Amino acid sequence: MTANPAPQLIDLELPAANGGSAGLRAVLGVPAGSGPWPGVVLVHEAFGISDVMRRQVERLAAAGYLALMPDLFTEGGARKCLVATFRALTAGEGRAFVDIENARHALIARADCTGEVGVLGFCMGGGFALAAATRGFAAASVNYGRLPKDLDAALAGACPIVGSYGGRDRSLVGAAARLEGALEDAGVPHDVKEYPTAGHSFLNDAETGPAAVRFLTQRILGAGPDPEAAADAWIRIEAFFAEHLASAADPAPAD
Repeated sequence: MTANPAPQLIDLELPAANGGSAGLRAVLGVPAGSGPWPGVVLVHEAFGISDVMRRQVERLAAAGYLALMPDLFTEGGARKCLVATFRALTAGEGRAFVDIENARHALIARADCTGEVGVLGFCMGGGFALAAATRGFAAASVNYGRLPKDLDAALAGACPIVGSYGGRDRSLVGAAARLEGALEDAGVPHDVKEYPTAGHSFLNDAETGPAAVRFLTQRILGAGPDPEAAADAWIRIEAFFAEHLASAADPAPAD
């Protein structure tokens, strides 16, 4: 028995729609096989679409999902777009949300998509995944994403949510407990876990960002890979998506 074929990664541009970025860049991961598969919009961390983020797309595609990561910094890179993107996250509206919605529609429009689409985000993207949980997605994976000020209001009508946080992440102290309590009160199906040994960005398989920024994030946020916590988190994420994205992702058959 041989290993299953690797998924395909495709760089593409999505058409602008409803005020979205013109020629919105994105990375698409297509599972091996013929499909159709559920889709997942992945939202990148604050450093943009790095090699680490591309491997996250590939990883989710290997699990049997059409995985699409739009580049929220298409119009000028992180240096030009980061502040505006965080402002959109705080406001709950703006170009970034339009681009995420365009990505959702792009997946739904594909013949190899079942029509069920989830959202998954890392760091900054985790905040967007939480905010997008009320915007037409079937399930959301929030990975060390910051919580909105009015959490109860933000969760009204939310889809099922799986959340993963690091106990050593000093920027999000108590976030996991707060999120779990609010989801319980709202009656939203959920799975939230805090990993005591992990810091920020623990799902990454390598350090990301400029060296000077990495030093600060390591010191302040306890940021960095935690393979053991990441492995457990991915097991939970895949199980949650298999349950709540109406058509569970079946692995491609072995040769």
